[in-house]
Amino acid sequence: MIAISKMAAAVQPSATLAAGAKARQMKAEGIKVFDFSLGEPDFVTPEHICQAAIKAMRDGHTHYTAASGTPELRTAIARWYQKTYGIRYTADQIIVSNGAKHSLHNALAATCGPGDEVIIPTPYWVSYSDLVQMTGATFVLVPATHESGFKMTPAQLRAAITPRSRLVMLNSPCNPTGTVYTRQELEALADVILESKIAVLSDEIYERLVYGDARATCFATLRPELAERTITISGASKSYAMTGWRMGWALAPLPVIKAMGNVQSQQTSSPCSISQYAALAALEGDQDCVEKMRREFEARRDLVCRRLAAMPGVRCPTPGGAFYAFFNVAAHFGRTLAGKKVTDSNSFCQVALEMAHVNLVTGAAFGAEGYVRLSFATSREQINGGLDRLEELLK
Repeated sequence: MIAISKMAAAVQPSATLAAGAKARQMKAEGIKVFDFSLGEPDFVTPEHICQAAIKAMRDGHTHYTAASGTPELRTAIARWYQKTYGIRYTADQIIVSNGAKHSLHNALAATCGPGDEVIIPTPYWVSYSDLVQMTGATFVLVPATHESGFKMTPAQLRAAITPRSRLVMLNSPCNPTGTVYTRQELEALADVILESKIAVLSDEIYERLVYGDARATCFATLRPELAERTITISGASKSYAMTGWRMGWALAPLPVIKAMGNVQSQQTSSPCSISQYAALAALEGDQDCVEKMRREFEARRDLVCRRLAAMPGVRCPTPGGAFYAFFNVAAHFGRTLAGKKVTDSNSFCQVALEMAHVNLVTGAAFGAEGYVRLSFATSREQINGGLDRLEELLK
């Protein structure tokens, strides 16, 4: 029998993907399921992006590219950051990877190892802790509360830093909470970071999806010294409905990008050539498609928050970005719903799926027991239908 490595044995399957798989199984059995588990836009990739990919194939761009991505795409990313945030990067300071998750893994693999610590404020995206563990490093969780807006304070960050701290992982707008830090809040965290020797891994994948008065901030721009201490992660998946194209990128100091490129060259050789031409068209083409999707997500957010606010025993802060509602259901613990006992967020989600056919993700997977996550990256019809079922269950 082939032995499994300690690393592989320690890594858990993605809770969000597992929840989605269960819903697909039920659908295959003929059950109508209202699936709110996956963080994936329900929109089709805009046509001009698809046409760019078709042209790339017809033009013969079907071979390996440079391991870190084509110079054209990396240059376009640099132009976008200069135009949007006023920060200058060269193409050599950018790497294109097979999705933002791949970029996160490469960044951690290039900077962390056994004996190192990575600070993660909770609630956090389910993959962060496992990605850290895969490097041999240790993750340190810093709990942010409902009352604090799910935001880590400077005092909490300062208390979490030790001589072993290598990185702090930030995510604004945040998955799963939709929290968006203000510029002033991020500046206060930046000052703590600059007092120490740690660096920042800033996951900004939802930067184009913010609502109301919320504004996304590129962390590396907050202080002149921060660009040399920050690895910025983003990509095309959320803003352009390109999840399946697997296009993510990272911007960082040159030595870090070179190390990430070396790691990637041994992992995947290069990102998909066709997807890179599609991403180039996304960045350089008409941006109305992004705004159209953003407005629809905002309308769905308002609908979800209004519906959840009317349900008994539910507390849901209004998300400022991304496309998730992260709401507290602890008031229902100890209850029997549709003949099933609810004791925690796992059992709540199990009952919701089995009895109401509403698929949610347990807050425990995000480091926040008592909560569940609902993705509103689906149609208003699905939202209303699923929330009708959930409301009936809770009554």
